[in-house]
Amino acid sequence: MQNPTAPTIFLASSSPYRRNLLNRFLDQFEVVTPGVDESNQEGLEPQELAGHLARKKAEAVAINAREGLVIGADQLAVLDNEVLGKPGDHARAIEQLLAASGKSVTFLTAVCILDPVGRARYEHTDRTIVRFREFDRRLAESYLRYDEPYDCAGSFKLEGAGFVLFESVRTDDPTALIGLPMIWVADRLLQLGYLLP
Repeated sequence: MQNPTAPTIFLASSSPYRRNLLNRFLDQFEVVTPGVDESNQEGLEPQELAGHLARKKAEAVAINAREGLVIGADQLAVLDNEVLGKPGDHARAIEQLLAASGKSVTFLTAVCILDPVGRARYEHTDRTIVRFREFDRRLAESYLRYDEPYDCAGSFKLEGAGFVLFESVRTDDPTALIGLPMIWVADRLLQLGYLLP
């Protein structure tokens, strides 16, 4: 499905979820860990921070990308205007899930594409609102044993069994919740001639 004459595509992310999404329709691309500091030293609001981090990752990889197209991305889970981050362990995941019980969490999935041919930058941030059902610690514990989503913002995997925790999901692009808004990415790549129609 990929245009064989187009420059190499680089994914500026170590996320296996993003890699799997691109694998759905790209024959080949290179994955490069951007190695950037993801702390919010500038004190940006979540919406700005997500876009800033996606751009920072793309720019870090573009330095050595041999004139390739670079896709950088970042996702933030926001509850009561606080960024949740990746839990990292079971105790923190329980804490995040119980805090989200009965509430809405906004997921901001930002992407930045750097095009070497047109010397252009394209940016987009998807906003997905997940309404969590009210649940107790037993359901949270049971879910975490099943999916172990300790490397996922918000402590769940939509592509796993995370839906047991949801009341509703409002989004324009369901893939964004997995880590990359593929409807927008595919549209941009089509326009740039990277995908064969």
